[in-house]
Amino acid sequence: MYNFTIDASLAKTRLDKALTSLMNLSRSKLQAIIRAGNVSINMKIVQDLDYIISENDNITVIIPEAKTIDIKPTAIPINIVYEDDDIIVIDKQAGLTVHPGAGNYDDTLVNALVSHYGKSLSKTGGIDRPGIVHRLDRDTSGLMIIAKNDVSHVKLSEAIANRHVNRCYKAFVWGNIMPPAGTITTNIARSTKDRTRMTIVHPPRGKVATTHYETLESMQYISLVECKLDTGRTHQIRVHMSHIGHSIVGDPVYGHNARKIAYYASGKLKEILHDLKRQALHSYKLEFEHPITGERMSFVSELPEELKVLAIGYD
Repeated sequence: MYNFTIDASLAKTRLDKALTSLMNLSRSKLQAIIRAGNVSINMKIVQDLDYIISENDNITVIIPEAKTIDIKPTAIPINIVYEDDDIIVIDKQAGLTVHPGAGNYDDTLVNALVSHYGKSLSKTGGIDRPGIVHRLDRDTSGLMIIAKNDVSHVKLSEAIANRHVNRCYKAFVWGNIMPPAGTITTNIARSTKDRTRMTIVHPPRGKVATTHYETLESMQYISLVECKLDTGRTHQIRVHMSHIGHSIVGDPVYGHNARKIAYYASGKLKEILHDLKRQALHSYKLEFEHPITGERMSFVSELPEELKVLAIGYD
């Protein structure tokens, strides 16, 4: 247990930033501690990372006992796009969950990473998420950054938080979006009715999420769009596209996908859509500064074959 009294130099500072300057822990680790309800201000638990502290606030931080977890190494293929002593860039296949949980503890990307690299990955994100700086949904494919050490992990996390990492996705959506390009900004929170879903909420609930979209190609019933993220909320693109009435093709959670296939599709398109067992969302571009060398890095991933056929596989 740690106790701090805030002086004038830290007044009017975000809680997570203030604790980062007071404790020898990474910001992402402290954010997890705050979210878990282990931080109190003036004897009241605070779980809001954006909470602004005041001079003379008394802050108590409880560091939970370290959990032991045995991550089983599993020989799952990993498509490594780039690797050096500090980072790995992978092209994740659809159908692969990123980290253990929710009944799946053996067949995740983390299990595959442990099989390939053993313990030589960053521990900053938690012992059950070695190397994981950010995540993709199970059925979203594409580019991800993995951190090999804690220094790289912290710097990459800060770059993402400060919007210095350019993350671009390609998505096939139902219909033709009007206007064909724009920006969606809403607050997103976990649904109170179904904890596996996210939903649009009114402030002050939830967290602000911003997605920029641009139509790349319009077809008869579907469109190919590019989505750029300012923020990285859970299911953000899927929720935002559904919110504007153009849900992602293949998304069984947010898009009434089966109903749309039955109503709109026919012929070859209908066959393709029935065979598609994932949402048509792909992380196709990553641009960032190398966390150690400062070199500007840029990576592009082609659409997987099952998504390419949506654009070229029918008349």
